[in-house]
Amino acid sequence: MLTGDTFSSSTFAIELGKFQVETVQDVSGLTLEQDVIEVRQVTSTGESVIRKQPGARKTGEITVTRGMEKSTAFTDWIKATRVNADRDAARQNITIAVKDAQKQTVRRIHLTNAWASRWEGPQLGASSTGPATEQVTITYEDITVE
Repeated sequence: MLTGDTFSSSTFAIELGKFQVETVQDVSGLTLEQDVIEVRQVTSTGESVIRKQPGARKTGEITVTRGMEKSTAFTDWIKATRVNADRDAARQNITIAVKDAQKQTVRRIHLTNAWASRWEGPQLGASSTGPATEQVTITYEDITVE
């Protein structure tokens, strides 16, 4: 890969705890954010000074869209939170691996203590010809990018 070439956003994988999610269509909402603290002061000469400094890190959410299929590993993890209300057991560390054209991992995005906070089923219709997809909102406590 030449300098300046960017990686394709269509080549990635999700590792959920000890297993890899078999198929994923889309991941959105990856953000790293922290509060901004604004301090306003007045100098001894009466001049107004505004300073901004970093505050606390914010937690976040991502949305994973995937086709509904027979695989149950991802669905079982969602059930642990949504149906069984066992958030302690459902908290997993998730890694999203961005891959290059040769399918080698070039960047990892780690989500710490993530759990499924929302599930949305497919749009079903008698005349629909599109795939049945589900969307899962995953809430996490911390994000690191390496």
